[in-house]
Amino acid sequence: MFRNGYSLFGWNGRMSAIQLNHQSNGRSDPLSRSWNRVIFNVGLDRENWALTLRPWYRIPEGSRDDNNPDIQDYMGRGDATLVYNRDGHELALMARHSLRSGKRAHGALQLDYGFPLNKQLRGHVQVFDGYGESLIDYNHKATYIGVGVSLLEWF
Repeated sequence: MFRNGYSLFGWNGRMSAIQLNHQSNGRSDPLSRSWNRVIFNVGLDRENWALTLRPWYRIPEGSRDDNNPDIQDYMGRGDATLVYNRDGHELALMARHSLRSGKRAHGALQLDYGFPLNKQLRGHVQVFDGYGESLIDYNHKATYIGVGVSLLEWF
């Protein structure tokens, strides 16, 4: 990860990164799902807004070893997350898409809202709609709503 200090269309470039990513559900065949990616990250901000762009490249596997050859058509080829933060309230929208058309066009949207409950507790609401919410069911469309509480100020 590298800190940046450039400006682009009124947005301040804060970081860029490259990473190798292995994701697996840890199960054995026929329920095994895994893939390896090279992920590029770009982080920008502006006033109360932050934007993270993450295109990725799937590292190919041999056809005999690949237990999910169509995963990019469902999990996408990248994602973008836009965050707005004000007075401890945080609203985030994540979008990803396969960047394909027709039967191979799939994606997902996730909306998160975090808010202070008191000095040590924070509430969280999340809505997810699309493909890839879980690795085992990456090719099944799902809609989920979650509500939770997180602890703050551990130190």
